[in-house]
Amino acid sequence: MDPLRFVRTLVLCACLWKTCTRGSASDCCEGDVLLLLDSSGSVQSYEFSLLLPFLSELLRPFQLGRGHVRVGLVQVGTEPRLEFDLDAHDSQDTLQEALLSTRQLHGDTNTEAALRLVQSLLRPQAPPTVLLWLTDGVEPGAVDGPMAALRGRGVSVLAVSTGQGNYQLLRRVVTPPIEAHLHFVNIDDISIITEDLREAITEQFGPVTVTVSDSGPAHLRVSWSPVQPEQVQQYHVQYGEIPSGLVQTLTLPSHQSSALLTGLHSDSEYLITISALHSSGQQRAMSVRACTAEALVPLAGLRLTPTGWGSVQVEWEGQGAGLLGYWLSWKNEDQPSSSSSSSLYLPPHSQSTVLTGVGRRGRVCVSPVYAHARGEGLCCTSETV
Repeated sequence: MDPLRFVRTLVLCACLWKTCTRGSASDCCEGDVLLLLDSSGSVQSYEFSLLLPFLSELLRPFQLGRGHVRVGLVQVGTEPRLEFDLDAHDSQDTLQEALLSTRQLHGDTNTEAALRLVQSLLRPQAPPTVLLWLTDGVEPGAVDGPMAALRGRGVSVLAVSTGQGNYQLLRRVVTPPIEAHLHFVNIDDISIITEDLREAITEQFGPVTVTVSDSGPAHLRVSWSPVQPEQVQQYHVQYGEIPSGLVQTLTLPSHQSSALLTGLHSDSEYLITISALHSSGQQRAMSVRACTAEALVPLAGLRLTPTGWGSVQVEWEGQGAGLLGYWLSWKNEDQPSSSSSSSLYLPPHSQSTVLTGVGRRGRVCVSPVYAHARGEGLCCTSETV
């Protein structure tokens, strides 16, 4: 068998024998979504009829129920109405039916009273909560105080205005970043914000993407997004070797989005969990598996001893867990053509060999071969008689 092909086969077999998750992992979601729907007389019937299918499509991908996403709906009118509370629907079928059968209240835009009703729905130790306010922006009332009280309890406020609205008021009440959480849109074009708004809702529930990069023999760098210093008090990073390694914990500030994990074992699999501790007291966590790199021990002590014209004995010192063998290459430097180059693969127990055809002056290189890469090798030039 061709030596190079043999090495490639060994490397492939090693990769198949042990695989690790590298890259990113995402999950969705656990949290509460409270819909605050302007159902007053300032909202035209045609406009209201388009808001309901928009909400239907927006919420359709979410898995519902405890441990997933719960949805409640409060309508704004002269007397606000709790259309359904957070525990009413644990399936998309019943939620969709309830949304699409909602009837408009008409009357005054008593948003302040509706927000008091929203506050009464919040519970101690609730999961991360999003308030999505849909309004035409016409005379919403004194909402600054109630909205600030909700944000103070850890609620993320997002708003969609289908009219000209009061931009200054709306930007004051939504949770930063404003550009992601405040949308002005014509009712006929409202579907264009569906994906952006759905992503904004999802991001309020904690880290939704965890990425592992910069893998070394003794370290891993883990990053997560989005960063939510307004809703998150701190992050906990827990990591331990699989299956039964000691679990270690890092506590990081809310503005930090990555951590370098050090002191790890080489060529090992780790379970890493990122937990976001929200202002409400609840936690949202995501986990990912990742592998450290092999410890590529460099070659040492390369010696060349001439044994006759054009031949040389090569000796070296090599070691390291996961070592598959050694790759030797040599070139007769008195003959610059490519045909003067040769190579040889030797098994891991070999630490010497005799090479012929090296020529009077030859360049010899030896590199250790590991499962996923070559280690640092050494080169020497020989002078034979």
